[in-house]
Amino acid sequence: MNKLLVMVFGFVLAHATLAVAAYPDRPIRFIVSSGAGGAPDFNARVLGAEMAKQMGQPIVIDNRPGAGSTLGTTMMAKAAPDGYTIGYGTIGPIAIQRSLQRNLPYDADRDLKPVVLVTLTPNMLAVAPSLQASSVKELIDYARANPGKLFFASTGTGASQHLTGELFKFMAGIQIEHVPFKQATPALADLTAGRVHLMFENINSVAPHVRSGRLRGLGVTTSKRVAAFPDMPVIADTVPGFESVSWGGIVVPAAVPPPIVARLNREANTAIAAPQVKEKFSSFGVELSGGTPEVFAGQIRRDAAKWAGVIKRAGIKPD
Repeated sequence: MNKLLVMVFGFVLAHATLAVAAYPDRPIRFIVSSGAGGAPDFNARVLGAEMAKQMGQPIVIDNRPGAGSTLGTTMMAKAAPDGYTIGYGTIGPIAIQRSLQRNLPYDADRDLKPVVLVTLTPNMLAVAPSLQASSVKELIDYARANPGKLFFASTGTGASQHLTGELFKFMAGIQIEHVPFKQATPALADLTAGRVHLMFENINSVAPHVRSGRLRGLGVTTSKRVAAFPDMPVIADTVPGFESVSWGGIVVPAAVPPPIVARLNREANTAIAAPQVKEKFSSFGVELSGGTPEVFAGQIRRDAAKWAGVIKRAGIKPD
């Protein structure tokens, strides 16, 4: 009986080893938990196309928006752990929603394994052209003189743009009112029209509006200036210590074998370093990261703690 068990175990182990060695031998599904055309979709498509060339198999983007990006993230977590379903995990469903939703259908720490941090995307503070503020200081001075009269837009309660605004309120000592939208497009339209006054939006989404003059950019939320807008100051110049960065990276179900995780990490880092990939991302003001799974895990851990504190202090509840 013991011999039989040893033989069976050996067969299973050998089969698994061969499967890992042959990986990938068929197309890979790449789940994106937001709709086509958004920043995560763009990021995943650029990265996936380069990785597919390297790995010799198609990487097929599967957009699964809904429920604050938790629908697609749930699919990532519950997929077969064979490396043929990977996901583009973003800050909202991976690090923020855990502090907003009590009954998430997944536990990001338990059910997902970080593979590589791909992008670090600053938000830009943009204001309506009608608002008489040409700098972060002028905006803060106006808000202090008119408490509660300024409205800032976001793409929804608990979104990174919303939490960035709440952090700004706290650190600048001002009172501005939050107006949630379901998507960036209507929020930016109302901002352009002056129905709301300011917004902290992903730089690649708001950049065309600022470049065209439809909106006025006052500062970026990173600790240093960004190449796409080298003349735009950082908000931390006026509000010391202020920083907010959105991110995205590859995640897989937690039980994916380590050799497959290592292969995906290696291929993603190679793709991130490719000149054509760097050029596409830098034109939108997005900073590429890369590195080990541990680097990504550390980013998740720090941001989960940071935004949990903001959510608690601001008393934010899900819609």
